[in-house]
Amino acid sequence: MDDSALDDRARGLAAAHRAATGFLASIDDRPVWPRASLDDMLDAFGDALPDDGTDAASVIDEMGTRADPGLVAIPGGRFFGFVIGATHPAALAADWLVSAWDQNSGSSRLTPATVALERIAGRWMLELLGLPATASVGFVTGGQMANFTCLAAGRNAVLARAGWDLTDRGLRGSPAVRFVVGADRHGSIDRAARFLGIGRAEMTVVESDDHGRMRPDTLSAELDAGSGPLIVCLQAGEVHTGAFDDFAALLPIAREHGAWVHVDGAFGLWAAASPRLARLCAGMADADSWATDAHKTLNVPYDCGMAIVRDPADSIAAFRTGGDYLMYTGLDPWDVTPELSRRARGVPAWAALRGLGRSGVAALLDRLHANAVAMASGLSSVPGVEVVNDVDYTQVMFRLASDDATRALGEAILTEGTAAVTGAEWRGRATLRCSMSSWATTPDDVERTVAAIRSLVSSAG
Repeated sequence: MDDSALDDRARGLAAAHRAATGFLASIDDRPVWPRASLDDMLDAFGDALPDDGTDAASVIDEMGTRADPGLVAIPGGRFFGFVIGATHPAALAADWLVSAWDQNSGSSRLTPATVALERIAGRWMLELLGLPATASVGFVTGGQMANFTCLAAGRNAVLARAGWDLTDRGLRGSPAVRFVVGADRHGSIDRAARFLGIGRAEMTVVESDDHGRMRPDTLSAELDAGSGPLIVCLQAGEVHTGAFDDFAALLPIAREHGAWVHVDGAFGLWAAASPRLARLCAGMADADSWATDAHKTLNVPYDCGMAIVRDPADSIAAFRTGGDYLMYTGLDPWDVTPELSRRARGVPAWAALRGLGRSGVAALLDRLHANAVAMASGLSSVPGVEVVNDVDYTQVMFRLASDDATRALGEAILTEGTAAVTGAEWRGRATLRCSMSSWATTPDDVERTVAAIRSLVSSAG
């Protein structure tokens, strides 16, 4: 590489650093929701492809300036939409380094440093969550792929128990897999099932209680009514209410019927790392697989889901590939996930865990819960606002008297700009959801948000 290319790279990196630090410095004062539409952004970036190139620094300066109105203040303390965490400082810095290192992290012989970092991050996470130390931890893109990866391993395993080798014989003609889910499961479960050849009409849906928890009595009745290869999907953290299934009651029922038990814990699995909140996860460690997404509660950048499978042999059976040019060591990252080439997405998780430590992770969880309780208390004091759920974890769901008023308040909150919440529907009624997922949220952020909502409700009334 000649000196001019090296200089261009250095100037480009310097420009990226300026743009990144400038954006982060603006977070507290800028509106949380973007002030530009997709069409505005397409216009901003939609020039014809130029004939000639541009130096890296100019490209980055141009990109940062044009993008600014369309950026969301997710890294700040008042983004409460969906279930999205801000990025912890150590994880953000590690993610920059991951891009600079440019390591293809599927093989431990090819990239031993990043694979080691991921393996240690997985080991630490298993310790924190009280899961089996021998489980495989596959780093995937997010919660969706974590669910898919775990359920693919489960499908292989239950078919193998029924005497069907999926690798050799494929799905055609195989025994039908009974796929049992809760009524208030996340949509990523249905999507993962569809990827696996299981349609919605083939699912057995178990009733939930008023908070979205699967009912043990109904599960028992449903399982008694059938037979065959069986997967039961439980949930740690319903996306609206934050409720956790009663694992201690449900898992023994599933086990009696020979089920593979999977836990979707995209943001809720982490509750096990807090001594104060671990009661929500009682019995969870007895499952066969668990899915989570570190960009949520652990606050690492996107592209860091974790697919955890109790017996690594089940992961290998589903995902190990061939190729005489590939280097195998017995258990490589590409043995436990659907991917071969990929970035070292687990390294920011190592950095976040190293930066926080065991006590810091517990304190983060406790702080998120405390913020949710404070938000619910503050919203309950606003005339006309009803908090819909019990705030056992990090989710707060609220509404006004009518659906139209609730939806109008949601739009008004985004337009006003102090905070961002997103809408949903619960038991046939419009609601607004506030998810406490960010390490950056402070009590002042909660107070400012409640004050803004109070003002908007008063103005509308």
